[in-house]
Amino acid sequence: MKYNKANDVSDRRSAASNAKAALLQGYLAAKDAAEPTRTAKQAERLALAEARETRRTEREQVKRDELARIAEEAAAREAVIVAAARAEVEARELVEKNRVARVLEDEAARKLERDRRYANRKARQA
Repeated sequence: MKYNKANDVSDRRSAASNAKAALLQGYLAAKDAAEPTRTAKQAERLALAEARETRRTEREQVKRDELARIAEEAAAREAVIVAAARAEVEARELVEKNRVARVLEDEAARKLERDRRYANRKARQA
């Protein structure tokens, strides 16, 4: 058998080329066959991503609502504290006014009693 190097190389090249073409054809066929599955998986992933985004948005809304509720409660507590402080100040002022009024009444009663005694003493002397 006669060995021909040029034919051997060209045969190997054509075999390699045919093998590459067959691999490419197999890949394209597999890709086309998997296209519905790939599209379905992609749609499923997209739906999951949208659902995940919706849940995230809902969680954020719940957090915002909770923070607003907490802020409202804090404002209400603050208003109650301020009202209680005002009431306490008013009560102290009322107690102080009553005390001053009693002192003035006692002072007036003492003066009245003193004036009565003075008048009685003058009446006895005359």
